[in-house]
Amino acid sequence: MDALLSVAEAAKRLGGISKWTVHSWLSKGRLQRTKVGGRTMIRESELAKIIEDGGKSAAPRRRTTKASQKR
Repeated sequence: MDALLSVAEAAKRLGGISKWTVHSWLSKGRLQRTKVGGRTMIRESELAKIIEDGGKSAAPRRRTTKASQKR
């Protein structure tokens, strides 16, 4: 079972990056969040994915819309 880390703890484990970077990665889908009550937590396995990719985990694919397909 994965340990759950706070955003601040995850930032420290990822080499001392800012917690705002972690929030950005969460909103972009590079990291998956686990909600516990009102808190955002991150599983250790999610950090392992980022570390294995050297911090360059691919962003999720963008959804295409009809408007963007017409360009």
